[in-house]
Amino acid sequence: MSEAPQIVCKNIWKIFGTYPKRTLENLDRSLSRAEVQEQTGHVIGVNDVSFEINKGETFVVMGLSGSGKSTLVRCISRLIDPTAGEMIIDGEDIMGYNDAQLTELRRFRMSMVFQHFGLFPHRKVIDNISFGLEIRGMDKKERKARAMEVLVKVGLDGWADHYPRELSGGMQQRVGLARAMAVDPEILIFDEPFSALDPLIRREMQDELIKIQAEVQKTMIFITHDFLEAIKMGDHIAIMKDGVVVQIGTPEEIVANPVDDYVREFTEDVPRYKVLSVGKIMREASDATRSNGAQRVNEDAKLDSLIDVAIAADGPLAVVDDQDKIIGEIDQAMILKAMDSRS
Repeated sequence: MSEAPQIVCKNIWKIFGTYPKRTLENLDRSLSRAEVQEQTGHVIGVNDVSFEINKGETFVVMGLSGSGKSTLVRCISRLIDPTAGEMIIDGEDIMGYNDAQLTELRRFRMSMVFQHFGLFPHRKVIDNISFGLEIRGMDKKERKARAMEVLVKVGLDGWADHYPRELSGGMQQRVGLARAMAVDPEILIFDEPFSALDPLIRREMQDELIKIQAEVQKTMIFITHDFLEAIKMGDHIAIMKDGVVVQIGTPEEIVANPVDDYVREFTEDVPRYKVLSVGKIMREASDATRSNGAQRVNEDAKLDSLIDVAIAADGPLAVVDDQDKIIGEIDQAMILKAMDSRS
């Protein structure tokens, strides 16, 4: 039996204004966000959003500025209280939590990493990292030892006694990541954490976080406005527009089958060969492929890993599943066509 999702978001609404609940009760669902604002003076931040996040996955929420992504993610931790809906974490609807329960949730089970690092300038790196443990009341020796472990994990060994001002932007963001990880939360929330960094440092931080996630397997929620970052980081992606989740899927599903022009625009500049797998574009295997000992490739292999193999092959490649059973075939022409963003 599959494990239940760690986070379940059910029909979440967030309306900003003087009378949000009354506005929702009387809302004409056919109106656009702009029309609702014009008629009621209220702004729909999140519009009837539902999704599930499995334990240990990285779930990306992306969209342009004003799409509602940051508002939605703040609803998950109840830094912003939703107007309506259920927010279930580990089987409990946290909408019913009181202040003490919310404090415990944020202190022990959930941590956030922000775009602007939010470090304490008067505290050394090691003391910034151990701050959450200090708030918990952990013994100084114990929290320093834990902070040093995490310091090494994020690649800052040797910087424990420096102050934030002595670190580059990328290094400061590593401190922010280490501070969030030090409390060993079940859930890590990243609010555009790398968008203020230079492109090269940004890629390094993305790679670092992917490497760390492979080791720690936390449930991560990652906000970004950059689709290339979304497909690199995410197991699943929710794309938002005007408070609505337009599409949810794996990076491959979204690139292969965008639901509308809004999503399609995001996918236009994506190197499809790095995202699409063989199983997405294969055709039925011919008798010749099944019988002539054609070279085999797994259905989950990405197209970019097959280019040299396909060029060297005399004919189609046999596509196999995890039991090494032939389930289809693929050839050079199919790979080239799939790589064309216009196809």
